Amino acid sequence: MSEYGEILLFIIGGLLFLAGGLFTNYILRPSRPNAEKLTTYESGEEPIGSARGRVNTRFYIIALIFLLFEVEIIFLFPWATVFGNKEKIAATDGLWGWFSLIEMFVFIGILALGLAYVWVKGHLDWPKIEVPKNDFKSPVPAKLYDDINKKYS
Repeated sequence: MSEYGEILLFIIGGLLFLAGGLFTNYILRPSRPNAEKLTTYESGEEPIGSARGRVNTRFYIIALIFLLFEVEIIFLFPWATVFGNKEKIAATDGLWGWFSLIEMFVFIGILALGLAYVWVKGHLDWPKIEVPKNDFKSPVPAKLYDDINKKYS
C-alpha cells in the first residue's frame, strides 16, 4: 500500500468514527421538545424584536480589541523560546538575556497602555438593555406552580 493509501485509510477511519459518534448520539439522545427548549437563546438575553435589527457597533469594537490582544499575546510564545537560547546568551556574555527581557517589558507595556486607553475611553463597557416587566396576572394559583416545581425537581 502506498503512502497515499495510508492517508486515505486514516481519512476514511476518521469519517467513520465521526459518523458513528453522531449516529450513536442520534439513537441515545432523549427527544422531548417543549416550548421552553424551542425558544431562541442568545447570550442570556431574551430576543426582542426582529432578527434583522441593527447590531450594536460596540460588539465589533470589543471583538477587534480581543483579536488585537490575542494576536499580540501569540508573539509571547516565540519570544519565550528565543529568550532562553543558551548559545546566544553565552555568545553575548549575558547581554542577550537582558536585551530580550527589556524588549518584552516594552512590548507588554505598550499592550498595557493600549488596554488602559480602551478602558478609559469606555469601549469595554457594555450597557444592558432594560427589559420591561411583564405585569401578567395568571389565573392559576401560585401554589399549583410550586407543587409542579417540587414534583419535577
